[in-house]
Amino acid sequence: MTAYALAHLRRAPVHAEVLEYLERIDATLVPFGGRFIVHAGPIEVLEGSWPGDLVIIEFPDLASARSWYHSPAYQEIKPLRTRHLAGEAILVEGVGANHSSAELAAALRQADGS
Repeated sequence: MTAYALAHLRRAPVHAEVLEYLERIDATLVPFGGRFIVHAGPIEVLEGSWPGDLVIIEFPDLASARSWYHSPAYQEIKPLRTRHLAGEAILVEGVGANHSSAELAAALRQADGS
C-alpha cells in the first residue's frame, strides 16, 4: 500500500546548507521509489493556522519509506535541514482505492459497542 513521508516545516531564511539539502535529496529517494508530490507550494488555509510549508513524498509502501528515512544517504544530509528548519516529520500509510469513511465509522461503532 502506498505510503507517504510528510513534513510540516517552519519558514526560515534561506541558508546554504538547506540549499545543499535540496540539491541532494532527490538522489536519496530514487533507490526507494520515492517522489515528491507536494513540495512547499502555496497553501490555502481553510481552518486554523498553518505556519510554514508542507512537503509530501510518496513511496510504494511503508517499508520503502522507512528504509529511505533511515538510509545512510538520507541520514547524511538530514542535519543540513534540521539545523535550520524546525518542524515535524511523519510516515503514514495511505488507503486503498476502495476506502470508505462510512465503513470505518461502522467498524469503530462496532468496536466501541455503540
